Amino acid sequence: MIGPALVAGLVGLAALAMVTAWINDRAGQGPSATSIRPIGIPVGISTQLADFMAPSSVPTMQAPDFALVDQHDRPLELSSLRGSVVVLEFMDPHCTDICPIISQELVEADRDLGNLSQRVDFIAVNVNPFHEAPADMAAYSTAHGLNSIPTWHFVTGSTAALSTVWKNYGTEVEAPSPNADVVHGTTVFFLDPSGRERFVATPMADYSKSGVPYLPAGPLASWAKGIALVARDLAKRA
Repeated sequence: MIGPALVAGLVGLAALAMVTAWINDRAGQGPSATSIRPIGIPVGISTQLADFMAPSSVPTMQAPDFALVDQHDRPLELSSLRGSVVVLEFMDPHCTDICPIISQELVEADRDLGNLSQRVDFIAVNVNPFHEAPADMAAYSTAHGLNSIPTWHFVTGSTAALSTVWKNYGTEVEAPSPNADVVHGTTVFFLDPSGRERFVATPMADYSKSGVPYLPAGPLASWAKGIALVARDLAKRA
């Protein structure tokens, strides 16, 4: 049996530990001030950027293939891009919410890639069943400067074909009406040159008091840099 004196001593030690932890946290020396680097993140990405961007390595598996048409109405099969890194995302060509922010990040990421940009393909899959024409993809690409990316593809197809892609990539899509923003997943998939899924990340946006989405220049540039660094790492592994 534990005696009263020992119990009192243990309680005292526990209380001291709690106070010490609280003091360390207030002084910036405790766990709240220590970043734990996510496992599997490319070495070129700093822990600070990894904490901010929160990319995740995923079990290596072949990315589901698809055959759609791009903004120029040209057929495109995902498997035809083997040999290149692929940054794959899902976009609404009539979006006024987070899609324009992601678009700007992709444009800046392409610039950050420099000489490696030709080895990275950027692909967006349409999530708007009310606007499926290649002309819609072309208009959005022009409006948001995405045509400056030499390897940019905004692909679309029939609702049935698109729905299969959404399902295969676990992307939820809610399209209430032709004139409303489509609610959809914004996960970015990073595929290696062999066509295998290697990393995912989910872009973010801030909102003003009136509900307008935005992202300050600093965080936006950080996201672009992170996208470029993950793509660069995958390209160098090839």
